[in-house]
Amino acid sequence: MCSRYSLTTPAEAVRQLFQLPHIDTFPPRANIAPTQPVGIVCLDAKGERTFELVRWGLIPGWVKDPAKLSTLINARAETALEKPSFRGSMRHRRCIVPASGFYEWVGPPRAKRPFLIQSRDGGCMGFAGIWDHWLGADGSEIDTMAILTVAANAVVSAVHDRMPAILAPDQFDAWLDVRGVEAKDAAHLLNPAPDAVLELFEVSPRVNNVRNEGLDLQTRLGATLL
Repeated sequence: MCSRYSLTTPAEAVRQLFQLPHIDTFPPRANIAPTQPVGIVCLDAKGERTFELVRWGLIPGWVKDPAKLSTLINARAETALEKPSFRGSMRHRRCIVPASGFYEWVGPPRAKRPFLIQSRDGGCMGFAGIWDHWLGADGSEIDTMAILTVAANAVVSAVHDRMPAILAPDQFDAWLDVRGVEAKDAAHLLNPAPDAVLELFEVSPRVNNVRNEGLDLQTRLGATLL
C-alpha cells in the first residue's frame, strides 16, 4: 500500500523527465496525503502529454454517490484488470504520478517509525496510476486517481509487503498509450522496481501528521532497517 508520498523535485526537472511541453511551477511537497490535489501526467485529447491536477482517491465514473464509496487510493496490479472500480481506467485512462519518494511505517500504532523510500540518485520517479472523471447529477465534476501497487522488492519488504509500481522512462509511452497498447499488455509493465534502484531510511516522526509539511520532514535519521 502507498498512503503517503512526496514530490520535492523542481517543476522543470519534472517537465524534462516526462517530456512535457509545459508545466506550471509548484511548491515542493514532502507530505502528500490521500484526498489532496496531486499532479499526474496523462495524454490530452490530441494525444500529447499534459500535467493535470486531480484528487488522490479514485471515484469511478459509474458511482452514483461518492460519499458511500471507500477512498480508493491504491489499486493492486494483479487484479486491476478484473475489479469493476479499476478495469475501465486501466483500459482508457492510465496516467503517471510523479514522485520523489514514498513513506512506510513500522512499529506499534502510537509509536510508528516512518521510513522514506526514494531513488538512490535522489531523482524523480514515475508511479503507474489510473484516473477517472466523475460527473454528478447536479453537474458537479471531479477528476481523481489511484496508484497501482505491486509486491515489494527486497528493499521495501523491510517495511511493507507492497510498493508503488515504478515505471522506467522507456515505459512511459506504452503505459500512457491507451489507444495503441491494450490494458493486458500495459499490465506487464507493472513489476517491483529493481533492488538497486531504491534506498530506504528513517525520517522525522513529524511526517506522521498529515498537517505537517516541509523538507525537514525528510531529514535522514541514524536508524535504518538496511
